[in-house]
Amino acid sequence: MEITFNGRPHELTAGTSIQELLDQLRLDCLQVVVEHNHNIIPRQRLAETALNDGDTLEVVHFVGGG
Repeated sequence: MEITFNGRPHELTAGTSIQELLDQLRLDCLQVVVEHNHNIIPRQRLAETALNDGDTLEVVHFVGGG
């Protein structure tokens, strides 16, 4: 299946959860905010939220500095 990840096409296995995708991409769920189809997904729901063909996912990283 194909989703849009941060504005670009991304191929995934059907039934992949958001948490599984973050793990594949080596992204720490404590350092990102995830928007799935224009809805912010709470961290505790990442593992239970499955991605579907055509979904849009935006992941924003927290950056420190000063």
